[in-house]
Amino acid sequence: MKKTMTKTALCALAASLTFAALPAQAETLRILTWGGYAPDNVVEMFEQQTGIDVEVTKSNNEGMISKLRATRGGGFDLVQPSQDRIVSAQADFNIYKPIDLSKIDASQMIGSMLDATKKSTTFEGAVYGVPHVWGTSGLVVNRDKAGSVKDYTDLCNADVAGKVSYRLKRPTLIGFAFAMGEDPFAAYGDVAKYTQIMDKVEKKLISCKANVKTYWEGGDALINLVRSGEVNAAMAWDAAGWKLNNENKAITFVSPKSGALGWIDTFAIPRKADNEAAAYQWINFVMQPKIAAMITEAAGNFTASQGADAYVNDTLKAQYQESFPPADVDNIKWYPPVPAGLEEIEGKVLDRVKAAG
Repeated sequence: MKKTMTKTALCALAASLTFAALPAQAETLRILTWGGYAPDNVVEMFEQQTGIDVEVTKSNNEGMISKLRATRGGGFDLVQPSQDRIVSAQADFNIYKPIDLSKIDASQMIGSMLDATKKSTTFEGAVYGVPHVWGTSGLVVNRDKAGSVKDYTDLCNADVAGKVSYRLKRPTLIGFAFAMGEDPFAAYGDVAKYTQIMDKVEKKLISCKANVKTYWEGGDALINLVRSGEVNAAMAWDAAGWKLNNENKAITFVSPKSGALGWIDTFAIPRKADNEAAAYQWINFVMQPKIAAMITEAAGNFTASQGADAYVNDTLKAQYQESFPPADVDNIKWYPPVPAGLEEIEGKVLDRVKAAG
């Protein structure tokens, strides 16, 4: 028997055929990050491999917190705050969700950096960040003229008198404390103990003033001081030491005996992320050593990818491997979140050091 389709059935069929003919909505990953951390060539490779479109918004710590606070954790699928800026923001604004560590390929990450980041981003028993890009401050030394400088307090040695520079900032206080056998980070929860450590550092820095050519402010000023020979040993960033090494092989970054001071920019998941699955795909993709090396070339800093230094350009590879043997990487002192009140203590110490005759 011949069947005739009703008007309703025909309309339904037409609608289904029209829907089937439309292209599928493209999947999107929205990343809020620092400049250089998601370079175009890496984004293109990820998009080709996964079919996921990537939207990159560049920002900094303050901007990331501000944007996520305004949306209560929405608008992005992956963000990259520094490891010491996560716990306080989560406690105050509830803008992140815990990291599902089962979705992270931990074998691709340097173990000590993963452990340090998990520790510093743990809030109420949950981990909120895993490591990505990192850098350090330590010593920039002309080894021909200041070979005795192996630790922060060696900047006070007689053989470098008048040829030393560092900043009157909190990293100098922290570095000197570690070199003097103290653990300032362990004292973060004890104001009295921290004050005692800072008093000890204050005395050392005052006694060391005669050695200081100048207290540098900007990175370019420091580089010019070392380049000109006015300064032979300084406390500064690893990238500054490697830049100078490109010009003069006697000068390089030296990881201090007591440990370089390190920062890590993390991967974190916003509380209202729409595409959490793509965020984990991105993390595991960019932590592959060859991909991570591409990010190092773009950003100028190394990542926590295990073995990625083997794939950067030969000059940077040699500089990194000389400055950071594996034991020195594991000895980096990573900045934890700063409790309220400590920066006020440090500020008063720095004021007194500056004012001392």
